[in-house]
Amino acid sequence: MNKTAKRECTNPITVNLDTLTAMLDCGKATARIIAEQAEARIVIGKRVLYSVNKIQRYLDCCAE
Repeated sequence: MNKTAKRECTNPITVNLDTLTAMLDCGKATARIIAEQAEARIVIGKRVLYSVNKIQRYLDCCAE
């Protein structure tokens, strides 16, 4: 299996769980709960990604 190369992106559309936890400044369990409630989980094969736009909209609604 080929390893995915790290590439820098300033405005990602989707992120993995590690990047999501860093963006939200929380643990993996909390990030998964937020992603589930925001319906932001995307599964492609075995890979799981999270929609940044859906997470942001969800958090904006929670903040109001």
